[in-house]
Parts: sequence; structure tokens; C-alpha cells
Amino acid sequence: MYQQMIFVNLATNDVAASRKFFTELGYPINPQFSTDDCSCVVISDTIIAMLLSKQRYADFTKKEIADSTKTSEVLICLSAESREKVDELVEKAVAAGGTANDDVQDQGFMYGRSFEDLDGHSWEVAWMDPAAVQS
Repeated sequence: MYQQMIFVNLATNDVAASRKFFTELGYPINPQFSTDDCSCVVISDTIIAMLLSKQRYADFTKKEIADSTKTSEVLICLSAESREKVDELVEKAVAAGGTANDDVQDQGFMYGRSFEDLDGHSWEVAWMDPAAVQS
């Protein structure tokens, strides 16, 4: 059965530093689709983050590239299998040079936190009780 994929393309100031950041979070890099100006981060079988130098990113759009440290261009939310895994990923992001946001969302059946990567892109990490989803 066909599984649709998502490719999130993000402009980065330093491809090598961003590659190192995401590998420190535990995500592998697909070398087949990575170059000096692009890094293919495999988040799951169906989610890929393409970290592109601003010059390479500009090849895909005629629009001005957002300064993600000042402007929100996208909110990316990743699911996690538990509350502990939410905390673990955010803590890894901080240890790798990212910035944790202080906006913990705890609604009992749903728990989430967020961080910004080296370029200021917002990443949310959320766990939802499977029993709440089935209700």
C-alpha cells in the first residue's frame, strides 16, 4: 500500500552545523540525497527534512527567504511515543545547541514541548494518549 511522504524543506545558515545538530538528536542522514549545500535528514520512513543552504533553497522559490529567528515560517510537530520521549528529544535538542521553549503543554491526555533548531525553526514534540485518540 502506498504511503504518502512529507519532505520539509528548510533554509539553513550552515548545512554542516545543522547536519551535526540533527544527528545528535538521533536522526540519520541519507547520503544519497545530501551534498555540501543540502542535508537529507531521515526522521521516519515517511518524514524527511531537507536542510538546504539559503542559496540552494532559493532555487525552489522566488519568494524572499524568511529569517526564521525573527519570523515564523512553519511550525513542525513530531509525534512521540511517550511523555518521556517528548522530554528526551527536547533535552537532546538543547544539548546539541538548540533552544527549548518554555511552553509546556500538559492536558493530561496530551503532552507537548517545543524547541528551536540552530536556525530558529520551531519544532514541536507531542505525545497523545492512544486511548484518547480512539475515543
